[in-house]
Amino acid sequence: METQRQKKIAGVIQEDIVDILQRAAIDGGLKGTLISVSKVSVTTDLSIAKVYISIFPNKDASELMEGIKSNQPLIKHELAQRTKNQLRRVPELLFFLDDSLDYIENIEKSLKREENPIENRDLLDKRKKM
Repeated sequence: METQRQKKIAGVIQEDIVDILQRAAIDGGLKGTLISVSKVSVTTDLSIAKVYISIFPNKDASELMEGIKSNQPLIKHELAQRTKNQLRRVPELLFFLDDSLDYIENIEKSLKREENPIENRDLLDKRKKM
């Protein structure tokens, strides 16, 4: 159960990271690529923030995630500059690719075909827990 403080900090981080990543994508020449932060969860001691990123189109997702992870110190620094009046310490940022949209799309495709994943669960890929 998240406390109000965790929710507030997660909301602040989510807004600022979206702005940071979209600005970096535009400056990097990535036209037509949509980067969104679908969820941010902060630990109870406020030391770690898990950031779930959704990238569309999905073909460039793995390359972009590698770039985001390699630039994590720069992103954290930019976040610290933006939130210096709101947060005393910026949590450590851990980035994860949010695959929930792909998972939903696979379910919809399977339901439209004759094979029914509800009856035969082996048709769908197992979802990895993070």
